[in-house]
Amino acid sequence: MEWQPEPESLRQLIQLFNSTQSVDNAVQQQNNQRLEELRRVPDFINYLLFVLIVMKDENSTVRAVAGLLLKNNVRQDFASIPPHVLEYVKRKSIDAIGDPDTLVRHTLGTVIATIVALGKIRSWPEILPRLMQLLDSPDYPVVEGSWDILRKICDECTRELEDPLDDGTLPLNVMLPRFLSFFSSDSPTLREYAISTTTLFVRESSECMKPMMDTFVVELFKRANDDNSEVLKAVCKAVVALIETRPDMLMPELENVVNYMIHTSQNSDPDIAMEACEFWLSFCEQEEMVESLKPFLSQVIPTLMRGMVYSEEDLMVLDNNDDDAVVPDSEQDIKPRHHRARTHEHHGAAAGGSSNSDGGSIHEDEDDDDDDDEYDSDDDDVYSEWNLRKCSAASLDVISTAFGDHILEFVLPVLKEELASDDWRIKEAGILALGAIAEGCMTGMQPHLPSLLPYLIQWFKHEKALVRSIACWSASRYGKWAIYESGPNMLAVYFEPLLAGLLETMMDKNKRVQEAACSAFATLEEEAGPYMVPYIQPVLETLMRAFSLYQRKNLIILYDAVGTLAEAVGSELNRPHFIQMLMPEVIDRWEDLPTDDHHMFPLSECLSAIALALGTSFAPYAQTAYERCVQIVGETLQICQLSHNDAGVEMPDMDLVIVALDFISAIVQALGDNSQPLIANHNGVVLQLIGLCMVFESVPEVRQSAFALLGDLAMHCFPLLLPQLEGIMQQLIPQIDRNFMHINVCNNATWSVGEIALQAGQESMKTYINPLLERLVPMLNNPNTPLTLAENAAITIGRLGVVCPAMVAPNLEVFAERWCMVLSSVKDNDEKSSAFQGMMTMIGTNPQGISKAFLYFCQAALNWQTPDTYLMNMFVQTFAGLKQLAGDEWEASMSMLDPQVRQLIKDRFNA
Repeated sequence: MEWQPEPESLRQLIQLFNSTQSVDNAVQQQNNQRLEELRRVPDFINYLLFVLIVMKDENSTVRAVAGLLLKNNVRQDFASIPPHVLEYVKRKSIDAIGDPDTLVRHTLGTVIATIVALGKIRSWPEILPRLMQLLDSPDYPVVEGSWDILRKICDECTRELEDPLDDGTLPLNVMLPRFLSFFSSDSPTLREYAISTTTLFVRESSECMKPMMDTFVVELFKRANDDNSEVLKAVCKAVVALIETRPDMLMPELENVVNYMIHTSQNSDPDIAMEACEFWLSFCEQEEMVESLKPFLSQVIPTLMRGMVYSEEDLMVLDNNDDDAVVPDSEQDIKPRHHRARTHEHHGAAAGGSSNSDGGSIHEDEDDDDDDDEYDSDDDDVYSEWNLRKCSAASLDVISTAFGDHILEFVLPVLKEELASDDWRIKEAGILALGAIAEGCMTGMQPHLPSLLPYLIQWFKHEKALVRSIACWSASRYGKWAIYESGPNMLAVYFEPLLAGLLETMMDKNKRVQEAACSAFATLEEEAGPYMVPYIQPVLETLMRAFSLYQRKNLIILYDAVGTLAEAVGSELNRPHFIQMLMPEVIDRWEDLPTDDHHMFPLSECLSAIALALGTSFAPYAQTAYERCVQIVGETLQICQLSHNDAGVEMPDMDLVIVALDFISAIVQALGDNSQPLIANHNGVVLQLIGLCMVFESVPEVRQSAFALLGDLAMHCFPLLLPQLEGIMQQLIPQIDRNFMHINVCNNATWSVGEIALQAGQESMKTYINPLLERLVPMLNNPNTPLTLAENAAITIGRLGVVCPAMVAPNLEVFAERWCMVLSSVKDNDEKSSAFQGMMTMIGTNPQGISKAFLYFCQAALNWQTPDTYLMNMFVQTFAGLKQLAGDEWEASMSMLDPQVRQLIKDRFNA
């Protein structure tokens, strides 16, 4: 007998759904609790489906609520849904595809697509043939409903649709020709569905799509002048997909395509214009094609510059010139922020990073960079979506990078006109353009900057807040010129007015302007580095005033500016009067901050940078900071364990663990060997927590930070690690993954092994040498290994050679050539020095092992600029020992060496 709902239960459920639209929080909480209870009722899914597809007299919103709950329940409980219930849902869903109500129809489509995605197409083999059959229905809601489901399935199962079914059929071979036929449908909705869905497979470079590409392009261009805006947007997205994946399909008609995209980039509908504008961004990413854009730059660039003017729609949201600095921010105005775990590298300090005490660097993961973010900084977060203005600015930026000063002949006339305009919107767009070309056209702009930069600084005081904010951003893009290119004697002429102007504008009474000025200042101080030292006093005075003025959102940027100052000036910040100005404000805020506050991450990062700058002067604040960090790690891990055992306990934000571990690392680096009592006084609890974090599988960044801290503890607190060395190495060695699934975890684990080895010595390390080499050597020799990881592997192998040369040296012939090549380009520092000591000790043990890599070793020695006396003596002895071995190559190799090293060898051995 067919399932039927119990009437009273159905009535109560409808009543519950109606109450979900209440704005009363208490009612909402009761509803959520009741719905969670109902999830456990075996046939609850049947009730939800019944409301969605059978109760056509019910309000469509209520039916849609039932459908969304059905989708969520299917997604959460798919594995535990009884087979007969799932079959019932499938059978009934197909019968309701053509519901007259669009909202209900599309909600049902989401349910069906979710079932297909979770169960895979093979588990519902009749769904695709049925949907394709329904595309021929004379009933439009049935056709539209089927199309809606098909496009959702294609989006969820793009790759799976290329896999053969049990009868050998490739679904896409049947579906794609049918999709292409709908490009000319009488319904604009179906035309848009067909173009967008087929474009998915173009973008994915589908094998099934390749034979149909010619037809796709022909049918697509038939729709180039479609009278429907959604179809036109779909056409633009399809052209962008072609330029990214099959530019060869556009080359025969490139001139027509480019002219069409220029025309469409000026469409009166800003959404259509924005989709067309994406074409220029993608075009410039195609290295083999980018030169073919050159003949069109005279048209493209003015088009982009016009697209950078604020639209009326923009200004309805953004044109706020109120003095709103005293207005508190709402929490929804603040973007969620995530902490980036430390990664050990060897290139010197990078953007956003802090110098490591051993001469390497710790900085953010480069993979997380988003170049488009810089075009978001000038707009308020309420209007932070990608739009025509930002897309145009980003396009001008990439074009300037691709073509350099060549574009200035097209930019400057428009720029001159815009900057002189009485219309503030046009002037503002000119200032944005000036900033957008800064990186690509810096050389060509230099003659103009002595007059332009003062104008930019003058516009910091413009009556319009949007002009003031964009002027700050644009000026910061030329900060490097103001510091370096204008000459060291010109700092007072260009750099100081820029710095003073930004500091003054940071105190603006408009929050958007504060944000732009503070961000620009952080960029400037990062560029300036040690040039900031003479200005620490006025900078700190401004920053401290800003703490009392800024609301919550801008405080996050202020923390970054303070941390960047500490990184820029380093130990110069370590002056009693500077510490007294800075630390009470910052440390008090951190100590009073609830753990779950959004400010915990940026403020902890700020304090980490300050600790590294202050060194041992951070000691008065170290114990309180350390104890709280340990508490945060311990409590978060405990809650995490509870959440694994109890679904009712919410998983904590593991970024808390990462930021706390990184702060402890900064404290250890700051205090150096003086950190030992701090760690020891708490019974080594942090070592136990690190042990848990080193094997924390679900969040790799936790392991990444744990290994970074482990390496710092090895350097400064090794006696505390020694009793636990065996357990540490058992956890550590497997994380040196030759397939580098998690590059930064592997990177930090590799680095920490080298630090441990130097401290542990031969007796403690000999057990682990061979297991380590089995992982490190293949990783070093793999040409696909990321450079930073290869550098860390080479340094660690060298350090193992310092400790156990007799065990590592027999492998010299296997890794020596690659080792020398990788370390040749690494900046000279203590890590490189210890690695070379290990290499030369190994050569002394096994001179034959270097014979095939002798020239590479000479080249590596040539690139060594400042070896200390001990290292130079080692070079001398090593080369002298190799003289007989190398034979005819000796003189050639000697001529390659640094003169200082070569002379020392000749003097010592009369070589």
